[in-house]
Amino acid sequence: MPMVALIPFILSIFGLEFGAKVLVVFLFCFFPILYNTIEGADSVRPELIEVATTFCSSERRMWLDLFLPSALPYIAAGLRLAVGRALVGMVVAEFFTSITGIGYLIVRYNNSFQPDHLLVPIVVVMALGIVLTRITRAIEQRIAPWTKTSGEE
Repeated sequence: MPMVALIPFILSIFGLEFGAKVLVVFLFCFFPILYNTIEGADSVRPELIEVATTFCSSERRMWLDLFLPSALPYIAAGLRLAVGRALVGMVVAEFFTSITGIGYLIVRYNNSFQPDHLLVPIVVVMALGIVLTRITRAIEQRIAPWTKTSGEE
């Protein structure tokens, strides 16, 4: 089921308040991070788990030394996916509430046929997406420096 289809249902239950928008953004972000984290934990090679078990590594040490470093690139990829989805969720939730925010401005200027004004909130969302993606990439390189992609120096 597309997440956008749940927005009217969420807003009907939680109202048009800020908390409903936060819930929508959270739901848009939660699943990419969760799925990527699970995939990262599953990506640990069985040989490494066997070696850690052979050397009597505790479960805590296995999580800290084996699973977490293996899952960090996947978690970072989930965060980068979540940034874009969060922006979409924020704008779409504001489309439905049409009370305040960037989504409200987009709907207002679109309905009043003011394309020159409509361009400003769209460019703001675009710039916000670029800045947040760069921030998540910097965080990824800080916490997992061994995961540099091929296009980076």
